[in-house]
Amino acid sequence: MPARRKPMNAEFRRMLFALTVFASTIFMGGAVLWLMAGGKYSLFNTVYFALITSASVGFAELPGMAVRPDMRLVTSLLIVTGIGTIAFFQSTLTAILVEGVIGETFRRRRMQNKIDALEGHLVVAGGGRTGRYIVEELAAIGRQFVLVDRDEDTVRRMNEEIGGNLLYVIGDATDDHTLLAARVDRAEGVMAALTEDPDNLFIVMSARALNPKARIVSKVIEVENEAKIRRAGADQTISLHRMGGQRMVSELVRPKVTSFLDNMLRVTKNLRFEEVELPVDSRYVGKTLREVPIRQETQLLVVALHSADQGYVYNPSPDHTLHAGMQLIVMGEIEGVEKLRELVSRQ
Repeated sequence: MPARRKPMNAEFRRMLFALTVFASTIFMGGAVLWLMAGGKYSLFNTVYFALITSASVGFAELPGMAVRPDMRLVTSLLIVTGIGTIAFFQSTLTAILVEGVIGETFRRRRMQNKIDALEGHLVVAGGGRTGRYIVEELAAIGRQFVLVDRDEDTVRRMNEEIGGNLLYVIGDATDDHTLLAARVDRAEGVMAALTEDPDNLFIVMSARALNPKARIVSKVIEVENEAKIRRAGADQTISLHRMGGQRMVSELVRPKVTSFLDNMLRVTKNLRFEEVELPVDSRYVGKTLREVPIRQETQLLVVALHSADQGYVYNPSPDHTLHAGMQLIVMGEIEGVEKLRELVSRQ
């Protein structure tokens, strides 16, 4: 597939326009002087004279020009036009350097400073077909994350599509230095979403070594590679073929349920399934579900509870006792989820 050409930016078009005007001025001025002289000078000499005059480095007038006021008038116009065109070109070139090369350096430095300040964020390795949906979903739910991808054009387009607030690192996600630039060592979770299983395997191994506490989820193409990637350190693997098959069955045998979940999980909607963990120092530890004003303050629906000792409790009773570290599986709007996190964090 041929490489995608970068769009010509406004500064480059301005610079090209300035060069075109300057070149046109030289050739047109030289041609006018040649015609006015009636063949007394060669076309090369008049064009050369127009060049050094427009560039303000002229050495002397052409022989006999002192008695030709009309030719001096053309020469004066060449000087004014040349100076103006050169000034326009220089200002455009300066803008390109400041806003382009130098500006890009400062933008990357500012972005890296923001990334270095993160803690408890997510790292997405790969901005391809799968990574694109990951980025859209994370942006929709307001989670802090850093995208790692080697294709800068793809990352820039994605950044524009989500509003220009994307934090990213350009580089090879299988390289430890690139992952460290994304602060994987302080991340809460890592998603390996490259197109090849061996690459995702390297990411899982590197991320696990750099951050033993992170939760790692990896994309898997070949089902037989799931066990290998799990042994490498992934907490969960996602097989696109398996998920695709399950989705096709759901579309056929339970279309209404599938449609409901799609509408709820679609990134353009505000409705989500989310999990909220009960902190150790929360005032609601040891309280019953009834005593937590979830419906009154957040408008969320608690569909399940999860704890290490009890597993999942679906459709929990209002009299179910809450324990530290228990996750509340809720359904509702994102704003309500944030309110619930704040609510259960009260001491």
